[in-house]
This record gives sequence, structure tokens and C-alpha cells, in this order.
Amino acid sequence: MKRVQALLVILAFGLAACAPLVSVKTQRPAFVPVAAAAAADKAPRDDPLAVLGRQLTAARAAAATLQKNPADGNARRTYNYSVARALETIQSNQLNPWDAPLKVPGPDGEYILAAKIRPGSEYNPGNYTIVPTDTVRIGGKYFTERDTEAGVGAPIVAVGRGQAAKYRETFAMPRVYISRTAVIRFHRYHAQFEFIDPFSTDTFEMNGRRQPLAADFSTFMAMAMARERPDRLGLIRMLRPARFSDTARLTRLQPYDPARIPVLFVHGLQDTPASWAPMVNSLLADPQIRKRYQFWVYSYPSGYPYPYSASLLRKELDAVAKAFPNHKKIVLVGHSMGGIISRLMVTDAGDRLWRIYFGESPTETKYVGPTRKIAEDALIFNHRPDVSRVVFICAPHRGSLLASNWIGRLGSRLIKPPQLFTDIRNAAFSLITADPGALKVNGLPNSIDTLAPNNRFVREINKIPITPGIPYHTILGDRGRGDSPNSSDGVVPYWSAHLDDAESEDIVPAWHTALSNPKTIEDVRRILKQHAISTNN
Repeated sequence: MKRVQALLVILAFGLAACAPLVSVKTQRPAFVPVAAAAAADKAPRDDPLAVLGRQLTAARAAAATLQKNPADGNARRTYNYSVARALETIQSNQLNPWDAPLKVPGPDGEYILAAKIRPGSEYNPGNYTIVPTDTVRIGGKYFTERDTEAGVGAPIVAVGRGQAAKYRETFAMPRVYISRTAVIRFHRYHAQFEFIDPFSTDTFEMNGRRQPLAADFSTFMAMAMARERPDRLGLIRMLRPARFSDTARLTRLQPYDPARIPVLFVHGLQDTPASWAPMVNSLLADPQIRKRYQFWVYSYPSGYPYPYSASLLRKELDAVAKAFPNHKKIVLVGHSMGGIISRLMVTDAGDRLWRIYFGESPTETKYVGPTRKIAEDALIFNHRPDVSRVVFICAPHRGSLLASNWIGRLGSRLIKPPQLFTDIRNAAFSLITADPGALKVNGLPNSIDTLAPNNRFVREINKIPITPGIPYHTILGDRGRGDSPNSSDGVVPYWSAHLDDAESEDIVPAWHTALSNPKTIEDVRRILKQHAISTNN
């Protein structure tokens, strides 16, 4: 019976997928090189330095041509191809020009190959597996388009070897996947590698000329998703949140840049940050967005009651402020339950909710023990001064009937609440006063329970307005029926997602998964561009 119930929940939440979310496969580079590069390809494989010398010769000749004629497409392709193949030769033969100059014999002379590397192991190419992106084919449901920029250089993905040091303190991914563009600068027979961040610049200087920088903004994210598989945690984290408590964290998708506005994406019930991949991939295709913004995600076990998940996010934001005290104010983008978590970031509740639950002020409540702090963090809060704007996508502000019907009840019974919530419930039972306004705790709420329209928290939080001065936007789905205001995205009805004072409201022809709908993405792009103008960034 339990297996049947689990299957019903899986079907109810739409987890069955016909196509993989992301696919990453190895391919041969498509470019057919000119004679010099072809000669390097045909050089004897048992002499890697000779192969590398020919690749450097081809790249040097192409660079000289580009100095005279930057528009020479054949020279550009030859240069990019030769740089990428040189990296492959270095890596496959364990050559090391990163720590000390390497002497490389060429057809017409000996090269001194070195690298321009910033101090610190984080920037040493020897600490990464380097993958030229022309050897990778990406696809799947989440990557229908590849975001690239034409230019000079070999786009690569640098993959960390092992777990990144202090990744939690710096909000990095546990294993680093970085998008870079490799170039080689030549001065006679001195060749110097450099790895340029395409998020920071779109040009570079070579031989006294500015050249457009080639870039690939999709492959690093596709490789990270294909190898790390964050999407696998969606259902199990909803059903068994306590087992995955350490996965509640905020993560940067790019190197931190104090000049860029952080956009923080918050996923919904039974979901993971992977669901934002289509939107992030599309937004990165816009040079104006890349120039002004950096993307972050908040991941959490969605079986938790959402006020608790919101308290965990507040702690993460406090840690971000400590690690990056000069960061710009954040734009929150929340989908479904992630939207109502985001709503709590811009709400001044004070101790009002505590009084509703316990019938008295926090100082009067005789509640001691380790779970008191957890209850305080979930029920006593004010708006975040580091949040400047919010975009709500299919957010059930007033709850969803799906949470209270048979599907929701079935899903709720399958969620195993953490022991700490049992402790809070028991403490609440012993402390509830005779005040008829106090909440009578008759059950142990989980994430689905706190999405029901008749949930006490849902009703009370909607009596508190969003803090004035923080603009917000709503994006809603109507399944293409055009029946607003009686519409629904199949999970959240219009009456629940609509907010009277939203700066903009857009109804898109989509179901509840509207966050990947092209019109939704276009609306988020418009909002971000307007926000950048309004904040003079």
C-alpha cells in the first residue's frame, strides 16, 4: 500500500519526465583546421612536446594574422582550435607550465611556455581538470539552447579536483565548475597562457589590439548538473527533510563580484535549484544582465514548514553579509513555496505571530530548551534590509486547495517530520494558555500543511502587509485558458497568487512549472533591467 501511495504522490506532483533534464556528451571539435593546425593534429603522439610545439606554432601564426586583420574568421577559428588542443596536450600528458616555464621545441624555434596566474591555489590551473567546451555537446530539457559569444580564445570549463576548501564559508559549490576562456599571448617565442573570466569582460588585449573574447556561459552549468545531479534530492528531501538538513544552504553560481547585484532564486516544494537552469541559462545570454547581475540559489529540504525554511534563509543571508559585507542589495525570485519564503523576507511581523501561537509575549512565555530558539527564529522576524525587490512566480500567498484535498493529505502523511518539530509541538502543548486567541496545536505541521488555505500561519501572515518601499512583482499561470481572475496554474489559483499592490502582474499561458516558460523568463529579464536602471547600477 505504501508503494502505491508513493507512486500517487509522484504522479500528483508531476515528477515523471519523458526527457532527461540535462545531457552532456563528448564530441569531436567541429572545426576542420587549416594546414598549420592540421599538421599539429597529425604529429606523432609519442612526442607530446613536439605536438605542443606545432600547436603553439599554429596559434602564433593565427595570432599574427589577427593582429593585421581582426575580422579574419579563419585565423580566429585556427587560433581558438589550437589553444584548446594545446590545453588537451598539456593535461593528457601531465605537462606543467603552470608552476614553472616549460621549454617546448617548435618547427622553427624553441618556445618558452608559461602562465599568468593570480596568487593562491584557487587560481592555479593545475588544481583543475580543464575541459575545452568544443569537445562537449549539451542538451536535455533544461538546455535547449547554448549561450555562447563569438570571439577569440578557447572557452573551457575548469572542474575542481575534489571538494573545494571552505566552500560553505564562501558559498561556493562543493565541487567548483568555472567558466573561463583560455588565450595565449605571444612575444616572439615566449608564449603565456591566461585564463579570463568572461563574466567580467567581453574583450581582451592581444598584440596591442582589443579582441572580442569568445565565451561559453552554458556548459559549466550543464556539466555541474549532469555530474552532481542536484535534481535527485527533490522528492527525498520533501519526504525525509531531517536526513538532508545539511543541504539547506545558499550557493553562488558565479565568482563573487561586489560590483554586481545578487539575484537569489528560491525553489518550491519538492524541487531543487536545478529547476532554475532554463531561466539562468537564458538570462546569461543577455549581455546587459551579465554585466549587472550575479546569480545565487537557495536550496533547502522542502518537507520543512516554510516558516522554518525562511528562518534558515535568514541565517544564510546573515552569513553572506559577514563574508561579503560590501555586497549590493539582493533581488529575490521565488517560485511556488519559494515565493512565500521570499515574502517573509520582506515582512515586518515582529512578535505578532508568536503571540498568536502562544497567547502571550515572548518574555512572558515560559518556554525553555534548545527548541525555543528555533521557534523564535520561525515566528519572530522583520524584513531584510539587504533585499531590495522580489519577484513572485506562482506563489500561493493564500494557500493552495491542493494542500488540503486528498492529494495533499496523502503527501502530508508521507512526510516524516524532524524530531525537533515534535519537541516544539510538545512544548507548545504544555504552554498553551486559556486565551481563546491562542493557536491550539492539534497536529505536527509540515510543508504541505503550511500551504493549506485554512492554515493559521497562512491566514495570519496575509494580514501583515509587505514592508512599504520594497517593490514586488507577480507572475501567474493560467494554463493558456485566458480566464483570469478565475484562472489557476493547476496548483495555485489566481486569488491566491494575486497581490493588489504589485508593481507589475503578468499572467502567462503556463501551468505551475511556469518558471521555465519563455514569457516568464522574459518578464524576469524586463524586471531586472528596470531594476538596474532604477538603482543606477
